[in-house]
Amino acid sequence: MAGQPNQKAGTDTAPADPDNPDAVDFEIIELLFFAYRDFTSDPDVILEKRGFGRAHHRVLHFVDREPGMTVADLLDTLKITKQSLARVLKQLIDSGYIHQVTGPQDRRQRKLYTTKEGKTLARALAEPQSRRIAEAMTRSGPGARDMVRRFLAGMKNAEDG
Repeated sequence: MAGQPNQKAGTDTAPADPDNPDAVDFEIIELLFFAYRDFTSDPDVILEKRGFGRAHHRVLHFVDREPGMTVADLLDTLKITKQSLARVLKQLIDSGYIHQVTGPQDRRQRKLYTTKEGKTLARALAEPQSRRIAEAMTRSGPGARDMVRRFLAGMKNAEDG
């Protein structure tokens, strides 16, 4: 069925074999695709009403979580180019969701902060995602949060800390 992991017996969707490093765990790959699709669906609706996309969401999220982060820090966090960030950041600033302040010691430095409207939007985007996570954790049982946290941390590239 489209949109659901392939569960047919005897197919190549069986869990990856730890004794076979070349085995492909299609079931987990598909579950990650579907989880991401659904995890982003609620914020996508909110963002679309403002003419924004997922790049705007990521910028707003990290600026709101770390007030005063510099543009350089944000570029490093998101692993994107200055050119990619410039358009998105300009739209968020022009729309009144983020403001930037010149660094006190280095005038070239730009520190980023969410405005009151930016904080409200960041919260509106995070709440449905947080509810979805909480519901999944509850269904998964005791110890799920720590296991999921370790799993997701293990999925990150090592250089991302």
